[in-house]
Amino acid sequence: MNRAEEVALADEYIERFDKGELTDKKELLVALSLKWFRLNTLYKIKVKTSSSKNGKAISRVKRFRPNKAQRQRYLEGFTRNIILKARQLGFTTFEMIDSLDDCIFNENYSAGCIAHKLDSAKDIFRNKIKFAYEKIPAVWRQIFDDIDFDFPVPVNDKGEGYVFSNGSSIQVGTSYRGDTLQRLHVSEFGKICAKFPDKAEEIVTGAFEAVPLDGQLTLESTAEGNEGYFFDYCQEAQAIEGMGTELTPLDFKFHFFPWWDDPSYTLPPDTVVIPAKSQEYFAKLEAEIGQKLLPGQKAWYVKKAAVLKDKMKREYPSTPKEAFEQAIEGAYYATEMANARQKGRIRSIPYDPRLPVYTFWDLGRNDAMSIWFMQYVHMEYRFIRYYENSGESIQFYLKKLLEFGYVYGTVFLPHDAEITDLTRADNKSRKQIVQSAGFDVKVVPRVPAKGEAIQAVRDILPLCWFDEENAGQGVKCLDHYRKEWDDKLGVFKDRPRHDWASHGNDAFEQFARGFIEYEEPESFEPEAWG
Repeated sequence: MNRAEEVALADEYIERFDKGELTDKKELLVALSLKWFRLNTLYKIKVKTSSSKNGKAISRVKRFRPNKAQRQRYLEGFTRNIILKARQLGFTTFEMIDSLDDCIFNENYSAGCIAHKLDSAKDIFRNKIKFAYEKIPAVWRQIFDDIDFDFPVPVNDKGEGYVFSNGSSIQVGTSYRGDTLQRLHVSEFGKICAKFPDKAEEIVTGAFEAVPLDGQLTLESTAEGNEGYFFDYCQEAQAIEGMGTELTPLDFKFHFFPWWDDPSYTLPPDTVVIPAKSQEYFAKLEAEIGQKLLPGQKAWYVKKAAVLKDKMKREYPSTPKEAFEQAIEGAYYATEMANARQKGRIRSIPYDPRLPVYTFWDLGRNDAMSIWFMQYVHMEYRFIRYYENSGESIQFYLKKLLEFGYVYGTVFLPHDAEITDLTRADNKSRKQIVQSAGFDVKVVPRVPAKGEAIQAVRDILPLCWFDEENAGQGVKCLDHYRKEWDDKLGVFKDRPRHDWASHGNDAFEQFARGFIEYEEPESFEPEAWG
């Protein structure tokens, strides 16, 4: 019996159970052999609701009934699953109850969950696993006694996991290295990859390896920028899905759950005004997904977006592409880059041979050498290309400029370009080397304070356009240039994080601080773009 057949049969028993018609012992045994029936009848969960008196959130207990997204997840599950989702769809709750059920009804079964923070791990165990286990109604325990099922009891409760009398175990933590796990769920893996890249690598190399090929590994998260393991795995899974090739046991199956597919995301539309920009957005979305949005869905989205602002598409994405376009937490240019996307300033930008190309460099040798290519057109700064490499000589990059075939204007170099290169026999500085190749050079003075350079970028970004393909990596650098995270205090430090995005940002700072002081060149009227 496959999953679809199991769910269809279980649904019949669930309906009869709800009506009080499932009383025959033999039928009850058949029903209890179906996992979907057990998930819909045995367990209880906490749900938050508002008090009618003061509007404060309170918790109430209800029987767990998987929602639409959870049902789809169950039906379409694979041995390796990666879930990109909107918020508040309850996947961690579902995964924990599903895992708990595996432990109860299978001997010597090991399940685990990894959360991005310790307090989250403790909360998952206490309010999802332990609560669901302890709230199994007494009537069900009596039924299990009647059918001679030895219901397992915890013999070890460490506060973050159970070891049961049947040899099964379930545990929650922030990492895992140990014996084989039949099942592992990683909650908010995107956040782990963004804030704790070392921890993400430890999870991939350690915890993932504990799950055998016939086990079940599930990664679930909202998006957190377009970098890291979660982003890479999503892209690879979507590519395999697009090709229609059969998945191997080591491939992730991609699952996407957008906000518009959840029936609870709606509001009475009568009192909500839909702005013209939102109407345009909804029209494009409807064309892309091939279905109409209801007025109540549009009303909900507009009101929710008014609260979340530039975080809306990250927390409640409409498409996978949109989810990963949103800036991650702590990004310095989150608002400016979101505005650039909203205004359509990240698109195809053609090279105009009538205009010179100005380049802006961040110099490195072992680190990445980064170069932005820009054409100026009447208060429009058009970045037609971004290039980076590492471990190459300055002559390599000068040759690369010629290969692109542009007509060049001034080359803007950082302050350290005037330092003599002691590795050269002629002791020339990199400024002198670039000048000797026939380029006009301007050295941008050292910034007095990093905050001034960041503000200069923020001020100029509203006038910048970016070629989506040729400058895409540079755009990612601007998206991901962010504050350093303090693991101990759980806050962002007041200084930039130095990583792969720093080089592209530093090169862009040469533009923001250098070109604005440059004598504005004569430029042509901008041409209409197709």
